[in-house]
Amino acid sequence: MKQVTVVDHPLVQHKLTQMRKRETSTAGFRRLLGEVSHLLCYEATRELPMTKETIETPLTDMEAPILAGKKLVFASVLRAGNGLLEGMLDLVPSARVAHIGLYRDPETLQPVEYYFKSPDDLSNRLTIVVDPMLATANSAIAAVDKLKERGAANLRFVCLLAAPEGIEKFSSAHPDVPIITASIDSHLNDHGYIVPGLGDAGDRMYGTK
Repeated sequence: MKQVTVVDHPLVQHKLTQMRKRETSTAGFRRLLGEVSHLLCYEATRELPMTKETIETPLTDMEAPILAGKKLVFASVLRAGNGLLEGMLDLVPSARVAHIGLYRDPETLQPVEYYFKSPDDLSNRLTIVVDPMLATANSAIAAVDKLKERGAANLRFVCLLAAPEGIEKFSSAHPDVPIITASIDSHLNDHGYIVPGLGDAGDRMYGTK
């Protein structure tokens, strides 16, 4: 579990509890997801490189800290990843965006790719992969595989919930990619869903079945 950071801030945990509730509406779930994504983004970007520039305040000149290096990339695993993506873009509107279209075959639980679009230059950028659930980890592994094929070398994975089985499998496949999550839940059920979990994040976010 050394590869995993659990964001146990009280606001994150409170909002996550509201999201777990069966009676939470689609609008409420979507709003809470955006709010939690802000807080997860703070943790995921904690170690961004900084430099300084000379600025003029209303009182004097000063050397002030600013972000250094190329703009980072948010890589959303469609479709549910967009809920985290939108909130994170609120904080880092200049970030580049990659979209990775994957769906899970209901029988094999293996990922099937149907779309991929990313910035050309990933080699010198921090790439943060976002997907609400790290369950079987099959989709997460496939997404990171694809990004590495395109040259990404500095990656992080951000999710709301993670299952121990998913963490173990992801960490074995990509030991160099840190995981940032709001909770490590109990286990996966026979259908590959996280328990106690919060249901299907995409369905709850978009009001679909």
